Amino acid sequence: MSARRRPADIPSDLNGPPLTTTMPASSTPPSPRSPFLPTRLEALLISIYPLTLFLGSVFSTLSATTRSAPYSASSQSHPPEFAPSYFAKKKNIFNVYFVKVGWFWTTLAFVVFVLTNPGLGVPLRPYVTRRRVAASLRYAAVTAWWTVITQWFFGPPLIDRGFRFTGGQCEMLRDAAAREDMSDAREYFTAAACKAVGGQWKGGHDISGHVFLLIMGSGLLWFEILPALTRAEGLRDGRRVLLSDGKVASVAVEKQAEKKEAANQTQEQVTAAGVKIALGVAALMWWMLLMTAAFFHTWFEKFTGLLVAFAGLWVVYFLPRGVPALRAVLGMPGV
Repeated sequence: MSARRRPADIPSDLNGPPLTTTMPASSTPPSPRSPFLPTRLEALLISIYPLTLFLGSVFSTLSATTRSAPYSASSQSHPPEFAPSYFAKKKNIFNVYFVKVGWFWTTLAFVVFVLTNPGLGVPLRPYVTRRRVAASLRYAAVTAWWTVITQWFFGPPLIDRGFRFTGGQCEMLRDAAAREDMSDAREYFTAAACKAVGGQWKGGHDISGHVFLLIMGSGLLWFEILPALTRAEGLRDGRRVLLSDGKVASVAVEKQAEKKEAANQTQEQVTAAGVKIALGVAALMWWMLLMTAAFFHTWFEKFTGLLVAFAGLWVVYFLPRGVPALRAVLGMPGV
């Protein structure tokens, strides 16, 4: 019977180099993720928007019916009599009563969620709490961005200013005599004023206001309700923040350092009504975003609408994570 070999008998080339205290540890934790970047769940959520625009645009290119239908570049849509789908008509009921007043539905869903979520305050009680104030300030900031882009910015909104800056102008189409005198038509600076006198925007880059509105509205609702949904499902909150001492920590660390406002806020449960309404509005916005991608605007107009919407959402929901002073004002959803 052969003797059992001792460890010292094993050739050194199989053992590898001896461990020493000067060798780097193999279990060194990776550097923390930047607080300005989304979590994996947020990244998946955000990726839905460009993917939706891509799929809708691909459909409009590959669909023989849509591709063969006449398209008006001035109105960014198919003429009603040639529309390849009910959703390709600007006067479809969802476009008229939902998208055209999309910020009303966004505001309604947001208010219901704020008043019914126990994580923000006593449900259905108009008490002023720190979290409700912070949520309202975030809503006001997003609304301000929506306003300056599509409604007013010390005069015409930025969409109309961008259109004129890229060479666009108002062309009079209803009156033949007016068409001969284009110098007057150039004075109509906004799209609303142009349409009011029977003209159309032509010649410039028109950022898709529909894409911008639908992404901004649904994005606001998603970022507000996402912490409540993850908490209800027992998922870990992967958001990271920059603390005042310069260290990067998880949201859970910052929450442990806070005092609870009231005993009934210790359990962050989801109130079904507020979350369901917000999810319903966000889902319908996603569907109309898909329809917009399939039947309205050019690829580049939809892409710029996406970029402008993402810029506003990043400033309100991601920038505060790395700027403690801004976070002290706007807060963070669920914190």
